[in-house]
Amino acid sequence: MGFPSKFARAPPLTAPDFVGNEKASPGLDPEKSSANDEPEAFTQSHQRHVVPEIERRVIRKLDFRVVPLVTALYVLAFLDRSNIGNARIAGMTKDLKLVGNDYQWLLTIFYIAYIIFEWQSLMWKVVPPHMWLAFTVFGWGVIATCQAATQTWSGEMALRFFLGIFEAGFGPGVPYLLSFFYLRHEVGVRIAIFLSAAPLATSFSGALAYGITSGHSHLANWRLLFLVEGLPTLCMVPVAYFLLPDTPDQARFLTEGEKVVAKARGVRQVGGTKRVGGIVWKEVGLALLDLKCWFTAFMYFSCNVGFSSLPVFLPTILSDMGFNAIDSQGLTAPPFFLSFLVTISSTWVADRTQQRGYTIMVLTTIGGIGYILLATVKTVGVRYFGTFLAASGIFPSIANILPWVTNNQGSDSRRGAGIMLLNLIGQCGPLLGTNVFPTNESPRYIKGMAISAAFTFFTGVLAFGLRCLLVYENKKLDQKYGSNDNRVVNQPGAEGQESEVGEENYGPTFRYIL
Repeated sequence: MGFPSKFARAPPLTAPDFVGNEKASPGLDPEKSSANDEPEAFTQSHQRHVVPEIERRVIRKLDFRVVPLVTALYVLAFLDRSNIGNARIAGMTKDLKLVGNDYQWLLTIFYIAYIIFEWQSLMWKVVPPHMWLAFTVFGWGVIATCQAATQTWSGEMALRFFLGIFEAGFGPGVPYLLSFFYLRHEVGVRIAIFLSAAPLATSFSGALAYGITSGHSHLANWRLLFLVEGLPTLCMVPVAYFLLPDTPDQARFLTEGEKVVAKARGVRQVGGTKRVGGIVWKEVGLALLDLKCWFTAFMYFSCNVGFSSLPVFLPTILSDMGFNAIDSQGLTAPPFFLSFLVTISSTWVADRTQQRGYTIMVLTTIGGIGYILLATVKTVGVRYFGTFLAASGIFPSIANILPWVTNNQGSDSRRGAGIMLLNLIGQCGPLLGTNVFPTNESPRYIKGMAISAAFTFFTGVLAFGLRCLLVYENKKLDQKYGSNDNRVVNQPGAEGQESEVGEENYGPTFRYIL
């Protein structure tokens, strides 16, 4: 299979005319068409072929509209989730009279709600995505802003619980949402850009907290912090509602011809055009029985031990190194900004090489070494360097684990179930991570650092195990369909690229991404 040398074309056509129209008149050679001519798609029976130049244009438009939107919202979500660490050293502990494990419980209650309501990841498939996104953004924006008015520990506990409910409806499901718009070999770096908002938000949070807490206002600095970081979320509600398309072929920013190409990409991804509107429960069950899903779920658990604790405890850790409260806020920014850069670059490399397992193994080794330095070294400079290594290992590892789930599940329902299982198990990691840094172990928190190091290394071990399993599965597919070595795959319209549908609907070119 390859692109035909001539493309059917007739001016002007509606979207259905481009696909499935066997009566289309003979077209012109694209190289001889005028600048305004737009050869779109050619269909022969059930097979879809799209013009590479137009497909690239579709991807570029999605990259400039969808990815920046969800990334900006995740910046706000992570700010609203983790700014409690900055508020703690800005006076919240004293004003709310926090004692003992009160602060740890404020962190834990958020993740309890986050875990209980992980099933909301499937709502992206049930409710039109633009409506679901606006609902969750409004919910957590209201709760985050109300934290500025809380007067008691119990009141803050209730707000943190509801914050966890609404954020569980957003963040965990976005990688699933992005799989509606991108193919397997494209989605990794887009998920990484989305997830890189976490370290970026953390670095921004430190800089913002530095600016807010260094001033003198009539309102307590920590209350002003919650207010300043909560109100922008509410401003994004109408933006989310009107700008997020439910599916690529419904995007208002695409031309009619581009929408057809987008729909053809969806057919290549899942074997059909319907992406939103229902769950196939049989496929959900198959995903829950798939060992690959359990591997990534426990990898996510292990990685989340450090991912959840580092942002909320780093200001305290730096403060206990001897820095004053204001400097501790500012010094959190550089490690997380480096982590942001590593997140983008590592997932780009993994997408290009199709080697997520090796990438995760390298990153978790770096992160584990960082935690070892924090646990064993007393010198302030070396310990601060350890925070760079820990942040540059943990956050990028998360960004590579999530696309590994969507890469290796064939249908939307299976992808959604894989994401749900990933988060149900993986988000239990923060329950451990947020409780291994008790105040009585200040200033070095040796136990917390050692536990974080152990789980970071364990993530790498699990990545190695999953990679071995995928190699074995690919060998079985080679025996069934023949080797892919002589085929060109993962390119639009490539020979043999009939479909990217996997699992029980294998195409001859489908192979698991290692």
